[in-house]
Amino acid sequence: MPHTVAQKLLAAHLVEGELEPGAEIGLQVDQTLTQDATGTMVMLELEAMGLDRVRTELSVQYVDHNLLQTDEKNPDDHLFLRSAAQRFGLWFSQAGNGVSHPVHQAHFGRPGALLIGSDSHTCAAGALGMLAIGVGGLEIAMAMAGQPLYVTVPEIWGVELTGELPDWVSAKDVVLEMLRRHGVSGGVGRIIEYHGEGLAQLSAMDRHVIANMGAELGATATVFPADDAARRYLESVGRAEQFERWEADDGARYDLAEQIDLSQLEPLIARPSSPGNVVPVAEAAGEEVSQVVIGSSANPGLRDAAVVAEILAGRRAVAGVSVDINPSSREVLADLITGGWLTSLVGAGARIHQSGCMGCIGMGQAPATGRNSLRTMPRNFPGRSGTEEDAVWLCSPETAAASALTGVITDPRTLEDSHGLACPRPVLPEFAARLSDMLEPPLAPEEAAAVELVKGPNISTLPEFTPIEDSLQVPALLVMGDDVSTDEIMPAGSRVLPFRSNIPRIAEFSFTRIDESYPERAREAASGHVVIAGKNYGQGSSREHAVIAPRHLGLRAVIAESFARIHWQNLANFGILALQFDDPADRDGIETDDEVVLEGLHEALRAGSSLTARIGGREVALHHTLSPRQVDMVLAGGRIPLTAQQV
Repeated sequence: MPHTVAQKLLAAHLVEGELEPGAEIGLQVDQTLTQDATGTMVMLELEAMGLDRVRTELSVQYVDHNLLQTDEKNPDDHLFLRSAAQRFGLWFSQAGNGVSHPVHQAHFGRPGALLIGSDSHTCAAGALGMLAIGVGGLEIAMAMAGQPLYVTVPEIWGVELTGELPDWVSAKDVVLEMLRRHGVSGGVGRIIEYHGEGLAQLSAMDRHVIANMGAELGATATVFPADDAARRYLESVGRAEQFERWEADDGARYDLAEQIDLSQLEPLIARPSSPGNVVPVAEAAGEEVSQVVIGSSANPGLRDAAVVAEILAGRRAVAGVSVDINPSSREVLADLITGGWLTSLVGAGARIHQSGCMGCIGMGQAPATGRNSLRTMPRNFPGRSGTEEDAVWLCSPETAAASALTGVITDPRTLEDSHGLACPRPVLPEFAARLSDMLEPPLAPEEAAAVELVKGPNISTLPEFTPIEDSLQVPALLVMGDDVSTDEIMPAGSRVLPFRSNIPRIAEFSFTRIDESYPERAREAASGHVVIAGKNYGQGSSREHAVIAPRHLGLRAVIAESFARIHWQNLANFGILALQFDDPADRDGIETDDEVVLEGLHEALRAGSSLTARIGGREVALHHTLSPRQVDMVLAGGRIPLTAQQV
């Protein structure tokens, strides 16, 4: 039977279960990726488990998010992460080396491998024919300990690309077109696999752009074939020997099928404040622009910065527009220097920042109040930029550069008439710069065993997770709408993320973007509480702080119409019950502080998927989609206490 690339990758790593739609399976993990905003919890989890050394083929700890050192917290955590990498046998990428996803692709990406990362944009590695999945930190810790990754078998969504991209249209517009069509939940429960003759035009880094923002569609993963484009990329970074060809068989069939004619695409832009709020740039043209930011894991390639440089070469950005450049790695920065592009950027008035995520995670580069910020980044959730009343737009490098030249949102196709500019086609070097001195390899086992973890005063231990009670009679502290993001549950940014290794302290920021009184009211609800939500609850980041911190404040269950995949798994990992309305209309009429009564939970969860709650005095039919393994986790208080019981 002919198979797709995704089916082949799943089958190659299957160690438990059957590849039947909707079934839970276990997959053997080859590689793991952690970054500093999530890695501190992973390392504390490894310490709690008493792990001696990671069991994976390769694990890497990156420092790319929390780079601002306004006090001692971030540098203390960097020391802790380095000591943990040495102790447990991980590679360590130092602060300033670059954003985890493009650096991992350049140095460690391997066609046919299964990579999981405690960052939702880990799916970017699908550009090389890898199965790459973003998960919560505890999933990473368990994989490092040699345990399988458990996932629900996804549908395979085949997207056939035909034609060629027109001038001034690039890879970012391809994924924005997917978001325009399907919104931020269109990929939930699915692997997106791109195929077709249109792939021939897309380089491995173009594919990285598209695969990265599969996370914004809610997809489990995005997969491209490992074909000649992947081979050329591996040759360019000096790892040609690691190429393997992974392509779909002739006649392979997809669970869902779609087609995009690349030749029909135009420049697109996501309006504030959702990646799914996509319109043609021409429709938004004329809106005043105050800031343009180039970089992040969503447009990390040398080409993306070089295009901006060639548009701005010999010109100045409009006065009052801040042009910010975040090279995605030191290697990209080196190539920008060698190719002369950095000189063009500096001459145009651009501000050059360090290699890292920076403004993408709200770590600096906050825009002015009430002013438009155009970014080549993957997310524009409300307040994520660091400015509460922000107006962040997501676009391609071409659109960003055109808008910097004019001071208003500008369709880059108009530059040919207004500025006499031809569509730039940067000539990239055959071989990329190779700078590996800030990638520290794992220590030998005997050296690693002698390493002590370096813990600053801000690093706490994991809180204790107690089993869920058989009956709950608790208030609904929040009643929310659709698409609540993890940035709203647990904000990012320079004010909050320095406390990522201090759960009691970071818990004080839980849900404050939605209701500033939540932490205080949660503490007052001594017997615990629940929250109510609509569709796609928990979209966005993989950060498990968005579960652990509310759990620390007494959150026992979330009742929603539907859940985003990673957050749903994280809830079970830490003993919070995820329940769904049988009838979405039952959410209507529920008010803040309504009493929620759930009785006989233990028996009901073990007996099946249906149960009944009394909410505000009326009966409401609910169900869950937890596997028996996840039910055991919830009943035990989470995966850590369940593992302790089993041991």
